[in-house]
Amino acid sequence: MPQIRRAAVAGRFYPDTARALQAAVVAHLGHAATPDHALHGTPKLLVVPHAGYVYSGDVAASAYALLTPLRGRVRRVVLLAPTHLVAVRGLVVPTVDAFETPLGRVTVDHDALALIASLPQVGVSDQAHALEHAIEVQLPFLQIVLGNAFSLVPLAVGDAQPHEVDAVIERLWGDDETLIVISTDLSHYRPYEQACELDRQTVLRILNFADDLRGDEACGARSLNGALRAARRHGLRPQLLDMRNSADTAGTDPDRVVGYGAIVFEAAPEGPDPTPDGDTDDAAGSFAADRDLEFGPALLATARAEIAKTLLLPALTPEPTPATTPAAHPALALPGASFVTLHDAQGRLRGCVGHLAAHCPLGDDVRANAHAAAFTDPRFSALSAAEWPGLRIEVSVLGPLERLSAAATLDQAAAALRPGVDGVALRWRRRHGTFLPQVWSVLQQPQEFLQALLRKARLPPEFWAGDIELWRFPVSSFQDPPHGDRH
Repeated sequence: MPQIRRAAVAGRFYPDTARALQAAVVAHLGHAATPDHALHGTPKLLVVPHAGYVYSGDVAASAYALLTPLRGRVRRVVLLAPTHLVAVRGLVVPTVDAFETPLGRVTVDHDALALIASLPQVGVSDQAHALEHAIEVQLPFLQIVLGNAFSLVPLAVGDAQPHEVDAVIERLWGDDETLIVISTDLSHYRPYEQACELDRQTVLRILNFADDLRGDEACGARSLNGALRAARRHGLRPQLLDMRNSADTAGTDPDRVVGYGAIVFEAAPEGPDPTPDGDTDDAAGSFAADRDLEFGPALLATARAEIAKTLLLPALTPEPTPATTPAAHPALALPGASFVTLHDAQGRLRGCVGHLAAHCPLGDDVRANAHAAAFTDPRFSALSAAEWPGLRIEVSVLGPLERLSAAATLDQAAAALRPGVDGVALRWRRRHGTFLPQVWSVLQQPQEFLQALLRKARLPPEFWAGDIELWRFPVSSFQDPPHGDRH
């Protein structure tokens, strides 16, 4: 007979009948907050609260609603939660075969558990899981949005160091078939204003991949610290979806509130695809907008506002004018591809992220790339508020990609490039690299330019193969004026 972990908090944290529970989850999903900007990749890691549904259900739903398109694609959910009732060392897994809710049973993935069984920080404890609500309350949401085609890897996290949690997550990382969920609330039982400020700072630290969160900031801090290490290493991009507390959601005593936040970390596609999507005339139309004097200021205002919003410092965002209000320029609603480049007060590169092909409205692309350049470019630490005053932003809008004929040698490929004009994208199998035309100011010889691009793609500078793919593209760039010329 299979061993079942029975529902322990049905009727207290959520309804205890299938019909009522399904109706409750569907209602919460209907109330879910809409992301501020569209996702460009696949949700890989979610941070969700675990209180009773009347308190945190709507907040959690803002993350789970993003999974609906992944039904049938996500086949394994790795769920990490703190232990509220039983103290444990490290991370512990149960021996049961399934977890049960009023909506049915979720199979435990024992094959996945075998992958981590040899790690010294992983132990076994059915007692730690028996009455723990932090995993259980997530399951009905997963059952509704993903159906019955996923298995569960339940991890109760006790006294564990960030590197220990990180190592477990890394073994279970998988591909698009694996989703990672971190179950945590934010601050507990503080006065409303104090809680709002503390939770705001905590969310900012999460968005900046801090791995030293404390238990008074988030009860799932130990899970979060390790997960954020893994998320940063894998280049995930975070977005805050919702942040409220129990006074906001359920009208509890404002002198003793509990904070809740929902955050999604999305995985970018496997390298940029240099093949344009859809009708290239739309991309060309966006590119042609550089002749409009209001276009550049609108792009820069869009990028700057996105970074300021993520820093949670709205007072630092320049007051918009009709010429710089992001939504005011019609070209931002057209499909377009962009790169956002950041430089610090000394002119040093501070981040650069972009897309080669138009796959969403240009304004959304600029927002996503500005956020990624500031906070998730793996070459740099996350941007801090102290750096904001000296930050210079450059937005480059890409024109249509032109594929170059296959070249038998590096010299032949270099001869096809136009120094000072071409942006160049290179791809060989799963390795790729891109240079904007601005790089020609430093690497002026075509062969030198290509060799540096090969190095960026993690290939030897003298390497060449007949199946290397090259594209060139025009760019229109706009950048902040020098600090002394700003008004």
